[in-house]
Amino acid sequence: MIEHSVYQPLLDRIDALLKTETPIYVAIDGDAAAGKSSLASCLHKTYGCNVIPMDHFFLQAHQRTGARLAEPGGNVDYERFKAEVQAPLLRNEAFSYRPFNCQIGKLGDSVDIIEKRLNVIEGAYSLHPTLADMYHIKVFCTISAEEQLRRIEARNGEILRERFRREWIPMEKRYFAAFDIQNQCDFIFGEESDS
Repeated sequence: MIEHSVYQPLLDRIDALLKTETPIYVAIDGDAAAGKSSLASCLHKTYGCNVIPMDHFFLQAHQRTGARLAEPGGNVDYERFKAEVQAPLLRNEAFSYRPFNCQIGKLGDSVDIIEKRLNVIEGAYSLHPTLADMYHIKVFCTISAEEQLRRIEARNGEILRERFRREWIPMEKRYFAAFDIQNQCDFIFGEESDS
């Protein structure tokens, strides 16, 4: 886990923004298993903010066409995210949405989101160009390829590690490269120890 002090410049930026402007929107994008969820958890513990995972917006089976999956960043339902999350967040309204559950391949039970001064969108594809303009702060989490696969195997097992290696990691890398995601971020964090 990254030491809390490594995050301090980000926390200082959030604190400064909260004095002058609310609500605030933060994106945490980056490599699989690089610490995005850990950082989001740190922010939630520190600020009691909303945290909305982009994993909740992966494509449903009927959306996974060859053309869509060939599109950089097309692995996420950014259209549904815009309609169900981005629009009400920007209006500072309470709302609910149904997260996609990868284990059962369907939308799950509704999640309720109330108005908060700080809102964090966490996960790969959160900086998709159709969404990126909403954020006050953009964060990228990165990790070495070797450590990434080690963590994925520890977290998800060997079979899913291979699926990440062959399918999901290359899709993320293509998206990062196509839209120059890392270079548009205000903060870059890397973890070298276990998350």
